[in-house]
Amino acid sequence: MADVKLTIAGRPYDLHCADGQESHLLQLAAVVDEKAREMPGGTEVRQLLVAALMLADAAQEAKGKIERSEPQSDSLRAAVALAESREAAARDELGAALKELETMRRAPAPSFSPSNNRALLQIAERIETLAAKVEQLP
Repeated sequence: MADVKLTIAGRPYDLHCADGQESHLLQLAAVVDEKAREMPGGTEVRQLLVAALMLADAAQEAKGKIERSEPQSDSLRAAVALAESREAAARDELGAALKELETMRRAPAPSFSPSNNRALLQIAERIETLAAKVEQLP
């Protein structure tokens, strides 16, 4: 345990805290002291009361902001998960198309018949569609 000497609203206080927490406690005391000094002319107890109320109000406001932002964070997480899922699906589809294309390249040269031309056109359209999807990913 460490001993820390604080001064708040002109009055010294001796407190104990966990080792390594001294600077944090001094920072907190400085905030309380600043708030207490914003109410000059009152008694020490009144200054500390007003400082405590002001800090409680700020803490409550911050908590409200966090609570209001949580649903937005959840929506953003869901959107990111959906985008990642779509990206993975598009990559898988593109990988399959590339494997199919490589297999076709290694195959003996096809005879040029209307059915082969149609198949090649379908593959080309599929690759173009996949490439467009990949380009749209963030």
